Amino acid sequence: MPSNPSPRHLSPLDTLWQPQTLIWVLLTGEAVAAVLALAPGTEGDRLAYFGVASLAVQWISLTALCLLYLLRGQLTRLKPPTVAQLGLGALLLSTWLVIGLAWLTLRDYALLPEGAWLSFALRVTAIALIMGLLGLGAFQAQWNARQLAVSAEHAKLQALQARIQPHFLFNTLNTGISLLHAKPALAEQLLLDLSDLFRAALSQRDSLRLEEDLSLARRYLEIEQLRLGDRLRLTWEVADPLPALQVPTLSVQPLAENAIRHGIEPSTTGGEVGITVDAIDGHLRIVVANTLPPASARSASGHQVGLSSVRARIHAATQGRGRVDTRISDDRYSAVILLPLDPAP
Repeated sequence: MPSNPSPRHLSPLDTLWQPQTLIWVLLTGEAVAAVLALAPGTEGDRLAYFGVASLAVQWISLTALCLLYLLRGQLTRLKPPTVAQLGLGALLLSTWLVIGLAWLTLRDYALLPEGAWLSFALRVTAIALIMGLLGLGAFQAQWNARQLAVSAEHAKLQALQARIQPHFLFNTLNTGISLLHAKPALAEQLLLDLSDLFRAALSQRDSLRLEEDLSLARRYLEIEQLRLGDRLRLTWEVADPLPALQVPTLSVQPLAENAIRHGIEPSTTGGEVGITVDAIDGHLRIVVANTLPPASARSASGHQVGLSSVRARIHAATQGRGRVDTRISDDRYSAVILLPLDPAP
């Protein structure tokens, strides 16, 4: 399978060039022109006034968008709130440029009564300023909400790491102690795997390459296999080569931990955990499946630990294009991560 670029995040400016945004800009411009034409105190032919207002408003909107597009290379290096403020400045500059050009080219056609150009310019400028400030306020609120969401997801990751580490460390050290005298080579392998796993888990990185995250899950399962012995049977089916995708840190390991805790540990005879990585319908699919224990040994809240965190972080990292599904079929529980292979549009 060929490598694919990882999905990129849309910048605040990217939405301005999308067809839906342009259509809404045009419709909003027509609405503003109609308000100007129907407003009390408008002199002369209201239809002609609407025509001039429509022309001015549309040119102002498109000129502001063109200015931002021409400066997009420099603006993408700035913080989004700063970009929003510069967008307001571009709107006001476009307003004065367009009205000035309209006055120079159209004043002899008597589209507006004598002396009405100044009043018209002030009205349009005031409306542009008000709409720009409203848009700036809405953007600031959206940006603050997004920052809070990012902070919440980061807190979830830290909480997930804090939950995994004590429980996993306790079990692993007990296993190492039991192997120390009887099988020192296995005890040494366990401690080396534990060291590598915790070094990566404690790095506080928000994302990892897919290959690295799968390696964390592999080391975790190898340690659990030393602890559980023949009770745990592992199978891996991983595409080669793996696509160059970035995934949220600890995307696969919590699902593997759920499979061990709720599928293998409750069963006296153990069971099987299988991890499959392949491509399907433009998505990378990661399946973590386990056999189910007897019904009498199943936990009512089984497989929920860590699952909601992985689901939320996958959704946030892929802007809703990725997801985590679960299903039960033929006495096997499966958690399926779907990640888009193509970049975000």
